[in-house]
Amino acid sequence: METKDLYKVLAVSKGASQDEIRRSYRKLARKYHPDANREDPKAEERFKEVQHAYEILSNPEKRREYDEGPRAFFGGTGASTGGTGGRTNVNFSDFSDLFGNFGDIFGGATRSSRPQATRGEDVTVSVNLKFNDALEGVTTRITAPIEEACEECRGTRAAPGTAPRVCPECSGRGIRSRDQGFFALSEPCGRCGGEGSVVEKPCPSCEGAGRLRRSKQVTVRIPAGAKDGMKVRVPGRGSAGSKGGPAGDLYVVTRVAEHPLFERRVDDFWIEVPVSFVEAALGAQIEVPKPGGGTVKLRLPPGTQDGKRFKVRGAGAPQVRKGGEPGDLIVQVGVVVPEKLSRREKEILEALAEERDENVREGLLRTASREAEQR
Repeated sequence: METKDLYKVLAVSKGASQDEIRRSYRKLARKYHPDANREDPKAEERFKEVQHAYEILSNPEKRREYDEGPRAFFGGTGASTGGTGGRTNVNFSDFSDLFGNFGDIFGGATRSSRPQATRGEDVTVSVNLKFNDALEGVTTRITAPIEEACEECRGTRAAPGTAPRVCPECSGRGIRSRDQGFFALSEPCGRCGGEGSVVEKPCPSCEGAGRLRRSKQVTVRIPAGAKDGMKVRVPGRGSAGSKGGPAGDLYVVTRVAEHPLFERRVDDFWIEVPVSFVEAALGAQIEVPKPGGGTVKLRLPPGTQDGKRFKVRGAGAPQVRKGGEPGDLIVQVGVVVPEKLSRREKEILEALAEERDENVREGLLRTASREAEQR
């Protein structure tokens, strides 16, 4: 089980990003590398601790298990006590990823633990869009901070004019074996850190990392109908992979400006349209603005009530995915009551009231009275 805090070993916080963990590891590995500390016998042990901590924390799955505690980290079933004489049966395969690969019990061959090709990290950036650009679709250029192979050393980590050489301690295997009684334990080579090669003179441009973080311009097509918070994936435009691994992906998150009239709800657009008392009472054909510009005609039936909603099919957001349907335009009418009336208008409305002679609150009062009697 772990006896030291791996985050402290790498001098990073528990919430450190993978980039911070990688930078700290490179710094500490150079500091405690045995070749640079031939007079300090403790340096090699410290180098091993740093190497081991990085092996765990640089792997998202292993890091998650480590953060969850020993039970999750060791699989919960790696060792069991039982049988006769209190004997403990240990499944060494549960520990292989943590401490290196075990060979055959009696010193057989071991499989290499040299680092394999690794996919590059995904990169996420955001882009601000105008309302109409998001509605109609737009091609834009964004700046993405990505890691690329160092141009000066071409990812070899060695200074120009030099090259990494085969590690003399592990003969390029990247691992070495230590006898542990009746079995052999394989672990990453302390000289090369499991790389299989050593860099005598690090590249001054990338400080021996083989990679550099740069801001790169990428052209991205935002589809028509994009909404706020939508993610657009650009395959292979993230950070470069290592050891021949593929590049990660670039994700562009859209931030769409609000419109003063339209409110987007999923793929529909809502708008409140004022209508006059006469239009609502007699019915009318009115013009309603559309999200992308222009207008659409809407027929109001006689007696349209305040707050009534009408649907204009297909006048909302365009379809984003192939085979999808465009959204609708939802129109909610608001009846406008005039604040001032002329003498003639008053006479007309008074005549209308006398003609109709109606009590619109009769049902309300009847219900309220009935409820009061039942108490």
